[in-house]
Amino acid sequence: MNIRPKEKVTAVFRRLFKSSHKEEGPSKPNGAAQGSPARRLLRSYKDTVSPASSSQAPSPAFSAKHKKDETATQNKTVRAKRLMKEFRDLQRLQNSKQDPIFTVELADDNLFEWHVKIYKLDGDSDLMQDMVELGIRYILLHVIFPDNFPFAPPFMRLISPRIEKGFVMEGGAICMELLTPRGWASAYTVEAVIMQFAASVVKGQGRVQRKSKGLKMFSRRTAEESFRSLVRTHDKYGWVTPSLSDG
Repeated sequence: MNIRPKEKVTAVFRRLFKSSHKEEGPSKPNGAAQGSPARRLLRSYKDTVSPASSSQAPSPAFSAKHKKDETATQNKTVRAKRLMKEFRDLQRLQNSKQDPIFTVELADDNLFEWHVKIYKLDGDSDLMQDMVELGIRYILLHVIFPDNFPFAPPFMRLISPRIEKGFVMEGGAICMELLTPRGWASAYTVEAVIMQFAASVVKGQGRVQRKSKGLKMFSRRTAEESFRSLVRTHDKYGWVTPSLSDG
């Protein structure tokens, strides 16, 4: 009598075991195909994680800024090399003559700002006669070279003496097409710019201004403002040589 209950219990356990075995059976091939739990976890991680940000292409804005910075650096290198060569050439030229037409020197030891002294103009011009009469030895110019020189023109202004007419504008700015973005070419040399000014100031019938009372002092700021106005006018209406009264 004790055997039957035991047999029933045994039978129940067998059925439970078989049932459990059947439920696990189909899942074994899948588990074997997927590998160990660690591998399954790694595979799941790879499927859900997006590519690293370092592999993504840079944004257009970043690329444009990077390219712009590279271009600016290259332009500054070109400017320095060009000016060093031109400055050495002009120094060699002026040192080879006892009585040079003009001389150049660095302003405050800055390669990108020069002082130019013009000693000689057309001897028959009124301006040269004024200089001799008043004991003025030279015309002093200040030349500033922008970062993108020689692809953009230098800015040049008159410091002394004060000259009226001669295409000299307020503040000492110079009305000369060669110095505007439209009229400039990278092949032009500093020597060509200086000689062009020397010819223009005589052609424009420039004279040394003798009356200084009530007149504003020449300044870089005033010259820059005056020159910007000039460029805007020519951009709008084209290049027209101003009348002598506008000198």
